[in-house]
Amino acid sequence: MRSAMLPDWGELMPVRELIRIDEEKCDGCGQCVPACAEGAIAIIDGKARLVGEVYCDGMGACLGHCPLGAITIERVEAAAFDEAAVARHLAAGRPPSPRVAPMLPAVQPVVAPIVHPQAQTGGCPGSRTMSWADVVPAASEASAPRPSELRQWPVQLHLLPPTAPYFHDAELLLAADCVAFAVGDFHRDFLAGRALAIACPKLDSHQEVYLEKLVAMIDAGGVRGVTVAIMQVPCCSGLLKLAQAAVARASRPVPLSYVVVGVQGETLASGDLGDGTGDRRPGTSSLPASRVEG
Repeated sequence: MRSAMLPDWGELMPVRELIRIDEEKCDGCGQCVPACAEGAIAIIDGKARLVGEVYCDGMGACLGHCPLGAITIERVEAAAFDEAAVARHLAAGRPPSPRVAPMLPAVQPVVAPIVHPQAQTGGCPGSRTMSWADVVPAASEASAPRPSELRQWPVQLHLLPPTAPYFHDAELLLAADCVAFAVGDFHRDFLAGRALAIACPKLDSHQEVYLEKLVAMIDAGGVRGVTVAIMQVPCCSGLLKLAQAAVARASRPVPLSYVVVGVQGETLASGDLGDGTGDRRPGTSSLPASRVEG
């Protein structure tokens, strides 16, 4: 009797602990992303998502960083945790980045904010509803309208052609959408003399395109340096990580600096992250000296 051939089902996956993210609860605040040293979580289309089972060790370091309890640990059939795959993943596009939130000094707000708990829509710090009184300008401030420092169009990262002539030998300001609205002198202190790209790491879709576009701006467009301007809220740190990944992947070394802005426009932190080759110069920044703090 001829023996029957068993179908090839492949290797059975082990049953192990793995994180599960409840998309209904998740509001995309991004606090879980820097908590995962393996880079297993990313904000995609406004939600935290597990980008690969092999990158998750199941230890749950991210659980305590979710303000809405959207992350749990489950025992499921899943591919085994792969340290070699994690190393390749981080080297290819998710290099460990400075944890922006812990490095922020205690800074008194310009005006004490009023929090409106009745208007809260979730646990995300970036969505906390606040207001504050008007700041009276100094009498010495010039009353004449200031000219715009914008020297290009478009400005949204999805729309920008990486080889546009205004990128050649230019300093690129990669700014989170909200920064220009928070900083009263954004044009004078941040934009003057720079090419501009704006993006939102929480709400923009198809962000996988952003990494390749930034790399192309450096290698083909001829950008000579990148400054990232982000807000203090956790979800904004994704833009800095994106820039770090682009600088690390680009074939041309370019300096990368950052500035973190508070919701009332004050500078909370800034610094130089080097050029992706390990050349770090802490305590320096390509921002005007009057804006460097922390």
